[in-house]
Amino acid sequence: MGKKELQVAAIENGTVIDHIPANKTYEVAKLLRLHDLDAQVTIGYNLPSSKIGKKGIIKIANKFFTDEEISKLSVIAPKIILNIIRDYEVVEKKTVETPGELRGIVKCNNPKCITNNEPMQTIFNVIEKNKGILKCHYCDIEQDISEVELI
Repeated sequence: MGKKELQVAAIENGTVIDHIPANKTYEVAKLLRLHDLDAQVTIGYNLPSSKIGKKGIIKIANKFFTDEEISKLSVIAPKIILNIIRDYEVVEKKTVETPGELRGIVKCNNPKCITNNEPMQTIFNVIEKNKGILKCHYCDIEQDISEVELI
């Protein structure tokens, strides 16, 4: 190993989140509440990436994420790659995609929306995935996914 290489230990079991846009790395860590875990967490920030210029990478030992957690990730950083590790091997690799419907993940920007005035779950339909346009199921207000507030 040359002196210019940084060696980070491989994880035996867990998840590696790769190709995070660099400016979203700590937002991903916060969203997944990694500061509350008692597991080994390694965060790489502003790493060179041929695909996106600069990227972040997060390795979490002994942690596998639920579909709900992955849906939340898709809102702030779509197109990231989740690598599932078992016995030091990548057993599954998946690109995080924004689902067609987001339930209880995003707050409606319309102060008059019933979801902001009654105790009920928000529901948004993703009407244009490429542009990141969401539409509230209840009040029909459209929101840009890059400007939403997570619940």
